[in-house]
Amino acid sequence: MAGLLGVAVVAAFAVAAESDDLNVEYVTATVEPLRLDIELSGTIEAVDSVDLGFRQSGRVIEVLVEEGDHVRPDQALARLDPEQQYQALKVAEAGWAAARATQAQAHQASDRAKAMLERGVGTQAQLDAATQASSEADGLVKQADSSVDQARRAVEDTVLRASDVSVVTARLIAPGQIVGAAQPALSLARLDGLEAVFQAPDHPLLRESMGRKVRLATIDIERPGMTGTVTEIAPLVDPQTGTVTLRARIDEFGGSDGLLGVAVRGHLMMSVGEGIALPWTALMRLGDGPAVWIVGKDDRAALVPVQISHFADRTVYLSEGIEAGQIVIGAGSQLLYPGRRVRPAEVLP
Repeated sequence: MAGLLGVAVVAAFAVAAESDDLNVEYVTATVEPLRLDIELSGTIEAVDSVDLGFRQSGRVIEVLVEEGDHVRPDQALARLDPEQQYQALKVAEAGWAAARATQAQAHQASDRAKAMLERGVGTQAQLDAATQASSEADGLVKQADSSVDQARRAVEDTVLRASDVSVVTARLIAPGQIVGAAQPALSLARLDGLEAVFQAPDHPLLRESMGRKVRLATIDIERPGMTGTVTEIAPLVDPQTGTVTLRARIDEFGGSDGLLGVAVRGHLMMSVGEGIALPWTALMRLGDGPAVWIVGKDDRAALVPVQISHFADRTVYLSEGIEAGQIVIGAGSQLLYPGRRVRPAEVLP
């Protein structure tokens, strides 16, 4: 009877010891590339933009567009007072008419001189003089033609027109204003290409980001996410802001309406080597430093110090303390103490 009781007691202790094993998450330490998410903020701009101005000075009489208006090729945008150009055109046309009349008379005189020489009643000197006068008259007509063309272009240049499908981004003139030749009057942005422009901190990794992809998300408006490709990194730091300009051309934006000038957030993933990657739930503290629980001999837990290289989203990268292939305890480590037996939770029924 006593023997049976002893066997029962030993069995009970065995069951108790088995039930004392703590169910925890087993994580195999692996070497993974260390990727940092560099977050940027900026605005969306047109890849191609231009400041338009009149080719001549004058007084603005009409501005036909406002900021944000979409324009088509050859659409009139603004007008100068054309009175002076019209008067110049009338003078040029009158000069052309006089030159044509002189040309006709000179040709008739040349024809008469040639006919008289052929009949023997004229001289070669008379024919040469008439031919010279006819040639000079032809030259005057060509000059008059050029003057008329220039005067007509001057009239046309009093109207400022769009060259491409674009949007007005800035209106720099107003009716009644006197403007000079080539003075910026309107800023236009073409809609066939957009880019995100960032003022980024001078991070060393940015120098290696040329050609890399950037995830883009608008801040002020609801819009599906976009991607861009880094196309330009300013070589110098802005002395006023301490930042560098980074430009990323947007790959596909599904229409540009409402995107110009919109604030955008960019995420640039950069590789900075590799490290032992573990979930953040595995990280503990040993004294004043970080540590993790590992599964040692006989499935017993041991707390070992580690050196942290970087933090990432839900992941911590270690540079020292753990080797690839070791079993680390993740979730469920709150009740651990050195030497406590553990078992993987996923193998339990």
